Amino acid sequence: MHFESPIKRRKSRQIMVGNVPVGGDAPISVQSMTNTETTDVAATVGQIVRLANAGADIVRVSVPSMEAAEAFGLIRKQSPVPLVADIHFDYRIALRVADLGVDCLRINPGNIGREKRIEAVISKAKDLNIPIRIGVNAGSLEKDLQKKYGEPTPDALVESALRHVEYLDKFDFQNFKVSVKASDVFMAVAAYRKLATLIEQPLHLGITEAGGLRGGTVKSSIGLGLLLMDGIGDTIRVSLAADPVEEIKVGWDMLKSLKLRAKGINFIACPSCSRQNFDVIKTMNELEMRLEDITVPMDVAVIGCVVNGPGEAKEADIGLAGGTPNNLVYIDGLPNTKLKAENLVDELESLIRTKAAAKAKLEESIIAKA
Repeated sequence: MHFESPIKRRKSRQIMVGNVPVGGDAPISVQSMTNTETTDVAATVGQIVRLANAGADIVRVSVPSMEAAEAFGLIRKQSPVPLVADIHFDYRIALRVADLGVDCLRINPGNIGREKRIEAVISKAKDLNIPIRIGVNAGSLEKDLQKKYGEPTPDALVESALRHVEYLDKFDFQNFKVSVKASDVFMAVAAYRKLATLIEQPLHLGITEAGGLRGGTVKSSIGLGLLLMDGIGDTIRVSLAADPVEEIKVGWDMLKSLKLRAKGINFIACPSCSRQNFDVIKTMNELEMRLEDITVPMDVAVIGCVVNGPGEAKEADIGLAGGTPNNLVYIDGLPNTKLKAENLVDELESLIRTKAAAKAKLEESIIAKA
């Protein structure tokens, strides 16, 4: 299985969000955001754990009040991954969560008031080595920029971002990342492409308010895919009106498809047709559900007939090629065993788990020798 991507990534300054490197030569990290009430500590921690188990590297939590800030402190103590506090307007909340152990502050310096307040937040972040994310959104551009451009545009997003960057530059603070999100794919892509040429800091990618699970996945995949293909992007968040865990799954699938990261099973499966010798769709639904816990990178091909089956199966770690009366399983490119349609999923799952365990053991051995 080959994981090397032909994509040449943009060189960016590396920052640390907790123990997760963002930018430089670090892997592109995958994030999501909680949608629980932050003051409900148990519910928020529970969701963060589910996100972490799904593969989240970083999780963002909205902190709209001082009560939420105190809850955030309790949540941070129980979180298995670094947390970003999303804060608007009240600089005192930023100062409080900084003292409570936040790993990154998501603020826009321009909307937290007078310069003394901005300086206080930046000074605190500098003292505690806490990075800042500037988050520009087409839906909340400054009034003067709305008036200047008439409507949100890529140039308006970039000008807003650079305006916030100026605040950080003024106080010699370079430990930050930037996002310029829009729900319009063309606008977001153009803004990110322009900003990528103007600053050296990492870029947080996202198509904001992308939509529901299906539509939002499509829009995000197109927009983020275009940018990632350009080598732009150091951390991503897929915004879906769905369970946040789905955002993590889609984000990982994006990165795996571009060979930018490897985690878990990469399935190669035919859409099925009348040539199929077993129910491909049912088999795939079962396997995806059963094998979500596997984190070892591996390719698994599930092809329903002998036209493309052997060719795809030979290229995968484990491949199933449909045939009559038996379906042939290839392991590491070689024919291994034949399976009947009955108990096909159970037997294939067992073979995949055995292969995954062997790969995990080999990886551990390599790491131990290094």
